[in-house]
Amino acid sequence: MKIAILGSGGREHAIAFSLSKSKKIKKIYCIPGNAGTSQIAENISLNLDNFEKIYKYIYKEQIDLVVIGPEEPLVNGVVDYLEKKNIKVFGPNKIASQLEGSKTFTKNLCKKYNIPTAAFGICENKKDSLKFINDAKHPIVIKADNLAAGKGVYICKNKEESYLAVNEIFDGKFGKAEKILFEEFLTGEEMSYFIISDGKSIKNFGTAQDHKRVNEGDTGKNTGGMGAYSPSRLISNKLDDKILNKIIKPTLKGLEEMGTSYKGFLYAGLMIMNDEPYLIEYNVRMGDPECQTILPRLNTDLLEIFISCMHEKLNQIEIKWTSKKSLCVVLCSKGYPEEYEKNIEITNFNKLNLNDYNFLFHAGTKLSENKIFAIGGRVLNFTSLSDYFFEARENIHKNLQKLEWNKGFYRKDIAHKVIEK
Repeated sequence: MKIAILGSGGREHAIAFSLSKSKKIKKIYCIPGNAGTSQIAENISLNLDNFEKIYKYIYKEQIDLVVIGPEEPLVNGVVDYLEKKNIKVFGPNKIASQLEGSKTFTKNLCKKYNIPTAAFGICENKKDSLKFINDAKHPIVIKADNLAAGKGVYICKNKEESYLAVNEIFDGKFGKAEKILFEEFLTGEEMSYFIISDGKSIKNFGTAQDHKRVNEGDTGKNTGGMGAYSPSRLISNKLDDKILNKIIKPTLKGLEEMGTSYKGFLYAGLMIMNDEPYLIEYNVRMGDPECQTILPRLNTDLLEIFISCMHEKLNQIEIKWTSKKSLCVVLCSKGYPEEYEKNIEITNFNKLNLNDYNFLFHAGTKLSENKIFAIGGRVLNFTSLSDYFFEARENIHKNLQKLEWNKGFYRKDIAHKVIEK
């Protein structure tokens, strides 16, 4: 089979790497890919916004299956577009993708189907928003309704911080904002929970704990993710049942009653309070860096899983996992998530200790004249499998030290809640 993966991040490199182990795959294309994917796939420089050019290339190369990595093309309807052209695609359609594309869409669905989530309010302009702030109890969470690459979330301790958030969102920091979401601040521990669906049945696809804050001790600005570990320390059979029955299944039922189904990965960002799950947000794809953390634990052929989804036979496949724990640390460009230098060369890759338990997934990199350059904020993802989280983190830190890239930084405390000092 020929497979195309849309996207250029660490998630897409991890998907390509996992697929490359399948004996049924003849060739992998990454559109547009990165320096890492170029080692196992053919990178194709196409704009993800240009669905027509993507289709023409897929048709010309007779690609059998397209896997959509990032959220933006999903929200913009790439699945619907390609399926109308009789191309097989793994990912949710445009309606289902509103679970991530519009936070107010998801909140209203939660309200209708009694899905546990934080109390909320929705405003459509600055004037109403400022009035809401004056009447609100702080701290409060303020979110841009639209896609914001994981950065459009503000936790505001007081009115002044709330005013700033409202002004930045409505002034277009994350693109045109027609609505703004205010949420009650929940106190608990976060967990990333994943399922995979073929439109009829669902299967669990792992759990993780993401570290969104840029600084150690979970402080500083929100980022797209500084690292993660899997499985989450919180998961249990009892909690798993609650998440499925109180959150996931009612959501899928809601979509069904809208006349659509869900096919692809679904990622529920949860807050766990006193063993009760509350939905914070949905992502309609694998998380990043959770994907780089979870896929190395997978013992089942990922292609077989995708094929079973294409034929609505997911219930006939058993998804197997290693018992080992996984940890991922993201190496970022200095200055991220604010301004940072681009086109900085990275060397010393030959010094790294990479094997069946230690992996490197590229994110913001490009290959030029046989040299690798950092072009993004999140640059490289180091992942390690071990029986112990502490040992996994130690393995990663050794590789980071061997790389000796002084233009980057990383959090040294990923998985601090499960690693005793």
